[in-house]
Amino acid sequence: MGLILWTISFLIDLALMASTFYQIVILTDLESDYINIYDTASRINHIVVPEFIVQGVLCAIFLVTWHWFMFLITVPLTCYHVMLFLKRQHLFDVTEAFRFLSAEKKFRLIKLGFYLVVFAIVTGRLALSAFEYLADMDDAEHLF
Repeated sequence: MGLILWTISFLIDLALMASTFYQIVILTDLESDYINIYDTASRINHIVVPEFIVQGVLCAIFLVTWHWFMFLITVPLTCYHVMLFLKRQHLFDVTEAFRFLSAEKKFRLIKLGFYLVVFAIVTGRLALSAFEYLADMDDAEHLF
């Protein structure tokens, strides 16, 4: 069961990192004037809500499976996402884009760093789970 949990967590965290990196690239393109502001807002706003949902699912998975340490690590970002959503500040605003561009990039870079830390922990736990699973299979094979 642990191997399945850590594999799912690994894939979810990988998707969250890819989404955040994509947003950083889009904001950098806007800053360099390679993309217009409306395309930037459209692309970022299209993936923000699914990213929030996936982050909430990851946090809920850790809560339901009683992995308290991982839950306590992921709950602050999930609460921040909920707060942004409830205040309706989660979407990239076209009218205020250049005023908050550096802050938006910093926020996403911090999120990417957070996801990298979670990724390292999840990868280590996935490796340990795979090792334990293979060791248990090897022990079961010797019984027969």
